[in-house]
Amino acid sequence: MLEGKTALITGASRGIGKAIALKFAENGAFVGINYSSDYKAAVETLNLIKKEPGSGILLKADVSNQDDVKRMIDDFLLNSNKIDILVNNAGIYFRSNFEDIKPDVWDRVISVNLTSCYNLCREILPHMKSFGKIIFISSQLAFKGSSHGSDYATSKAGMLGLMRSLAIELAGRKINVNAVAPGTIDTDIISNYTEEMRKKRINEIPLKRLGHPEDVANACLFLASDLSDYITGETINVNGGLYIH
Repeated sequence: MLEGKTALITGASRGIGKAIALKFAENGAFVGINYSSDYKAAVETLNLIKKEPGSGILLKADVSNQDDVKRMIDDFLLNSNKIDILVNNAGIYFRSNFEDIKPDVWDRVISVNLTSCYNLCREILPHMKSFGKIIFISSQLAFKGSSHGSDYATSKAGMLGLMRSLAIELAGRKINVNAVAPGTIDTDIISNYTEEMRKKRINEIPLKRLGHPEDVANACLFLASDLSDYITGETINVNGGLYIH
């Protein structure tokens, strides 16, 4: 589905980003695997991707830093003369009540989760000539809010505002801009869940299971492929029916 395409995926060393990278490589894309600090995990992802038709490269960068992003894009273009697909997936989350969030933590969450999207889009758009797919990985918390992560929910809601604005602005350039909003996905972000907490959440989900990273990756594959050419400015909810709106 992505043969001959190139894709840059931020935060691709583990979890949802890793699943997206593998899915895209399986479908023929050349993948840029962005990571910030976990080199070992990034290498593991790259080794898996090398078994697939598209293959890819590692790209170390702090996506909240504009200079880092520019250097990363330059490195990617040394291996490919174009960028067809961008997946804004990198993100951080700290479980905390609003009154306990320190200013530096608030700034860091907004910077990594939201400002990074501005940084990436700003640097990549000049290299999307007559085709492009931009995908934002948001969250169900962008819609329902959070009692223990208002900084995270704010950043994910901001992503959707940027996504919709870019969808309108870039439509004339045949660049589709969409988002995926995962629900409770079985990744490191819920690693502190007790068995009781997991069972409680599963019982709350109409489809009666936690999401898998591959569930999100499948939605991203659709949005990155030609099958979604007439879809822009939309958000696909991947949450098992936990939050329907």
